[in-house]
Amino acid sequence: VHLAESGGGLVQPGGSLRLSCAASGRTGSSYTVGWFRQAPEKEREFVVGISRRGIVTPYVDSVKGRFTISRDNAKNLVYLQMNSLKPEDTAVYYCAAREGPAILTRPRDYDYWGQGTQVTVSS
Repeated sequence: VHLAESGGGLVQPGGSLRLSCAASGRTGSSYTVGWFRQAPEKEREFVVGISRRGIVTPYVDSVKGRFTISRDNAKNLVYLQMNSLKPEDTAVYYCAAREGPAILTRPRDYDYWGQGTQVTVSS
């Protein structure tokens, strides 16, 4: 499975972005997708995950009420809608996939990773 993120960029505080994660390759299997982010000099952080059936994990506390994950299986796309962005949301955002329905939160539990997309929130 090959993953590719898009939609990052520079946005002012309070603004919105929608990230997309496009999957290609062996996408017919059941796989879950997680969004992670990594800020400079910080560990990679799990933000939220979604199963193929659309079951969503709890969001990391810092983004609750502001971010929304969704997926379109027909298009092999997973989205992360980010609203009310804050400077502390600045990071490289990665999508990752793993086989099976379990939505796990550790980076090492994921088999496939995109290259990441930079999100910068600054005035």
